[in-house]
Amino acid sequence: MKYYFEKTLKTDFETSVAQTKEALKSEGFGVLSEIDIHEKLKEKLGVDFRRYKILGACNPSYAYKALQKEDKIGVMLPCNVIIQEKSDGTIEVAAVDPVASMSAIKNPGLIDIAIDIQKKLKNVIGKLE
Repeated sequence: MKYYFEKTLKTDFETSVAQTKEALKSEGFGVLSEIDIHEKLKEKLGVDFRRYKILGACNPSYAYKALQKEDKIGVMLPCNVIIQEKSDGTIEVAAVDPVASMSAIKNPGLIDIAIDIQKKLKNVIGKLE
């Protein structure tokens, strides 16, 4: 089972980040964290890595529902979305597939929540141009 879904964009990196954040917002997600892997690897290891950001996205009402069903679910939150610059200059945006990640947890109460979040994240990816 594929653990993510993605889309390749032909726009610049910063525009892709802004579009992704706006698409997340339109589906009820907030961005709780933003990690600039390019900068962190430069700072910590002195390596020059491609532009790569991780957005930690959270839909509060669904997070609350999931936490009520499974008290350790926080180890799987938030839903990560990456934006990375590929070698050909295109930008790839990819989101975790929550149905795939929740399959590791044997709690049937999470299935419907994961399916709803999956639909929302697929909508996010689908809105990107």
